[in-house]
Amino acid sequence: MTALLLIDVQRGFDDTSFWGPRNNPAAEANIKALLQAWQDRRDPVVLVHHDSVKPGSPLRPGQPGNDFKAELDGARPDLVFGKKVNSAFLGDVDLDAWFKTRGIDSFVLAGIQTNFCCETTARMGGNLGYDVTFALDATYTFDLEGPDGTLLTAGELSRATATNLHGGGFATVKSTGEILG
Repeated sequence: MTALLLIDVQRGFDDTSFWGPRNNPAAEANIKALLQAWQDRRDPVVLVHHDSVKPGSPLRPGQPGNDFKAELDGARPDLVFGKKVNSAFLGDVDLDAWFKTRGIDSFVLAGIQTNFCCETTARMGGNLGYDVTFALDATYTFDLEGPDGTLLTAGELSRATATNLHGGGFATVKSTGEILG
């Protein structure tokens, strides 16, 4: 059985003054399409939200930015939980045990941010033996500055994530169309 795992699809990521430029403006529509397909088939859906402990973060619990985006309105998830670190496997629920008790051996992953919580969760899922499909066009991230001051664009970071996951054997990287086709 294949679950849909939606990571950190939260309103706080709309704060461009905090995060900066992003890539993939179609991500939310692709997330919504995946959610609809899973719900139509009554397959398992898991929603994870990031509960930041950093002062000033728009993702802190109790802030409007911690709420899920409108694309998840009407979702009927089988599981919802929070996390304070990048990996959904290290959240407030033992996701690995939850999957195993339900016979879930694979998952499709989408959400925010491509190169942080999504990539980390995909890597851990691969390490734990799950068949992971990474819906690259149903994720997005933001430009990021490295230790030497070099700026990598969100698009470059997204391509690096796809390469890391594919080349490292952690996940199969596909488009939403390929997943739903």
